Amino acid sequence: MDSSLCGQEPEAQKPAEYCEVYQTPVQDTRCTDRRFLPTKSKVFVALSSFPGAGNTWARHLIEHATGFYTGSYYFDGTLYNKGFKGEKDHWRSRRTICVKTHESGRREIEMFDSAILLIRNPYRSLVAEFNRKCAGHLGYAADRNWKSKEWPDFVNSYASWWSSHVLDWLKYGKRLLVVHYEELRRSLVPTLREMVAFLNVSVSEERLLCVENNKEGSFRRHGRRPHDPEPFTPEMKDLINGYIRTVDKALRDHNWAGLPREYVPR
Repeated sequence: MDSSLCGQEPEAQKPAEYCEVYQTPVQDTRCTDRRFLPTKSKVFVALSSFPGAGNTWARHLIEHATGFYTGSYYFDGTLYNKGFKGEKDHWRSRRTICVKTHESGRREIEMFDSAILLIRNPYRSLVAEFNRKCAGHLGYAADRNWKSKEWPDFVNSYASWWSSHVLDWLKYGKRLLVVHYEELRRSLVPTLREMVAFLNVSVSEERLLCVENNKEGSFRRHGRRPHDPEPFTPEMKDLINGYIRTVDKALRDHNWAGLPREYVPR
């Protein structure tokens, strides 16, 4: 408010409305402090997605927005060591605000009272998950992986799973909030506000803005991936586009907005 307190120049040389804005490298602790729920949750909520759809990133956002840990149907030591302390908690403990799952069987779905269903463009999801399978959370698959039989086999089996995952949750989920990864990227605070309201947690605007300032977290691949050529053959595209049309129709049939138009390559 008073630049003379931190500026080096004489006050006379500064404009009347002068304001200095700066950021320290230290994270704002107002949205990094997290804990387990003080009492067991009455509503058992899933954070469900196909692998490679940004589940870990969504967990980072939810944890920092609400101040509560998220859980997981699995145990990933790498995630635990990166600060996801709910990873070690039993997934049915109800001490976490929601539980990550990639499962899509009827029994696994009906165990939850409600779910945030996170959907991402299958082209992006498949590439992200193939990178993770070959090189971990932050690495990239080597050129030999893309050129081997491993990649087409992966697409043939995983593309149908991308579709069936959404279809099963639409069919068996008791109460859903559908969130598109791309919308979360494009419009972070409004979309995150919706997710937090669905989780029945009251969050201050200040905290949401603080999350936006630290939105990336520790689990994002940086830089260009080594494999830049188009990895999808025309046959793969035909297969995936068919699944996109199926999921788009299913969403509309359940009174949700269809998939973003960008999902189908033009």
